[in-house]
Amino acid sequence: MKNPLLNLARITVGSLKDLAPILLVVMFFQIAVLRQPFPNVQDILIGVVLVLLGLTFFINGLETGLFPIGETLANSFARKGSVLWLLVFAFALGFGTTIAEPALIAVSAKAATIASEGGFIEQCDVARKRYAVGLKLAVAFSVGLAIVLGVVRILKGWRIDIMIIVGYVLVVIMTIVAPREIIGIAYDSGGVTTSTITVPLVAALGVGLASSIKGRNRRSKTF
Repeated sequence: MKNPLLNLARITVGSLKDLAPILLVVMFFQIAVLRQPFPNVQDILIGVVLVLLGLTFFINGLETGLFPIGETLANSFARKGSVLWLLVFAFALGFGTTIAEPALIAVSAKAATIASEGGFIEQCDVARKRYAVGLKLAVAFSVGLAIVLGVVRILKGWRIDIMIIVGYVLVVIMTIVAPREIIGIAYDSGGVTTSTITVPLVAALGVGLASSIKGRNRRSKTF
């Protein structure tokens, strides 16, 4: 069993490495390009420390609890041979994690504000909230379907490169025919789904499922 303190220290160092490029970029442009002192240095330092602690405890929680749960459930469904419930679980996992994704919550709220200011919806809190909720549900539903497709791919052993090529072709076609007003938010909504909550749990499902099926490689044949 891993030492909890050593594991926490390892995650802290990893989180600091992840934050370092962002901090260096901000410091470079603030000092070398803008040549201005940092406003509210104390607040900035406190914010950086809080972000570091938040990432550390969040990742530790995922590795300790949620990641093993996802992998264990995938193993259990695969061993019981219940394909229907496995697909239901995959959809629910994709849908639920996407709804809870902080990045999607922020993007949907911003998109609702922009839509309201642009005259696409009424300029009131009710309309903006309805727009944001609708956007989150649409993205979550799409992610759920994508996870189901990924599970079917693992079960059937389909080639992932072919699926990626077909997916990109469909995206290009939809980009050409879609209204220009929704293209930006569509791409942003897709990008924010691959974030802190969705990725670890979906990866756990893929790894657990690939590990339980004979002939599947858990290193290369996940989602």
